[in-house]
Amino acid sequence: MDATIKSLRPKTSDSDPKPSQTKPSDVRPAELDPAEFLAAAVRADQPRPSRAEAERAVQTLLSYIGENPAREGLLDTPRRVVEAFDELYQGYHQCPAEVLDRTFGETAGYDDFVLVRDIEFTSQCEHHMMPFYGRAHIAYTPVERVVGLSKLARLTDIFARRLQTQEHLTAQIAAAIDEVLKPRGVAVLIEAEHTCMSVRGVAKHGAMTFTSRYTGMFRDNPAEQARFISLVRAPQR
Repeated sequence: MDATIKSLRPKTSDSDPKPSQTKPSDVRPAELDPAEFLAAAVRADQPRPSRAEAERAVQTLLSYIGENPAREGLLDTPRRVVEAFDELYQGYHQCPAEVLDRTFGETAGYDDFVLVRDIEFTSQCEHHMMPFYGRAHIAYTPVERVVGLSKLARLTDIFARRLQTQEHLTAQIAAAIDEVLKPRGVAVLIEAEHTCMSVRGVAKHGAMTFTSRYTGMFRDNPAEQARFISLVRAPQR
């Protein structure tokens, strides 16, 4: 992972309390603007290059690295790369809010949290456009209504199928669930390996990055955080 991290906190003004004046209990993660992540990232009226232009860009990159785009083995590479981009970045055209829109009310008064762990995903680092992959663990405490379990996995994929940082991915998943479902709390833990760190640069294969985000009862109650972590780390049967 690159050292530069996208800020999730709003800019402070001169009237805001200095860090030394803020108690730890007063510190809260910044809220993301729902307009930034709940709709599809690409609008229908947004100007985009044509497929032919995209394929020519791939040919340029092939020439840049010293290859001959006209040789037999590379003749179809620009087309294949663009098709792969359509698949890898399909999350730009999908709406996270629609995935969480349908809920179910037959819960028999269930009032504990729901946890789906070990959601495998692959995303692309926005700094080097290289893959990072791992598992997401998501929990939320519903208020009367629950969402289908597969929807949490689909939500993860929508955000993962975009250029990302792991920190932003974690925050977006938590914020979307919090904004749409209005639960009593959300917990998201992501563990991933970044090929921009394991394949290039320092080349430390196997190094794992962990990020977490808590809202509501998980943020305010350390015991609930601990219970969430213990269930995530419990051995599989």
